[in-house]
Amino acid sequence: MRAVIQRVDRASVRINHYEISSIPKGILILLGVEKDDTEADSDYILEKSIHLRIFEDDHDKMNRSLHDIQGAMMVVSQFTLLGNCIKGRRPSFTAAEEPLKANQLYEYFVSKAREKVRHVATGKFQEMMKIELVNDGPVTILLDSRKIS
Repeated sequence: MRAVIQRVDRASVRINHYEISSIPKGILILLGVEKDDTEADSDYILEKSIHLRIFEDDHDKMNRSLHDIQGAMMVVSQFTLLGNCIKGRRPSFTAAEEPLKANQLYEYFVSKAREKVRHVATGKFQEMMKIELVNDGPVTILLDSRKIS
């Protein structure tokens, strides 16, 4: 499972010109589900995301986590994170999990996030979305559950 974590002042999702969700200060997670990912991969990405110390403390040092600041989380499914661009000019998405299984893990991730984070917003699986965000910093972190060691 791959994730792009962006520290945001705010973020929102629009579908067909209508805002479907938004968050104030927190993190936006773009989540890509890879073939053979499991709930353990999801749990790893979620726990890491919640506890990454990427928010400033009183001394302007990145020492606080989303949990510490009681920030919000937005989760958006993004299979293109699994794109392979090594050969040719068109990305290959063969590493991405098939939609039914990917959606199950995405929904699992979101349900577990809602148990741990006060405000969780989402995009809509397999929809064309417009994501607006104000990246704070900018701070952007890449996580991959297969690169743990």
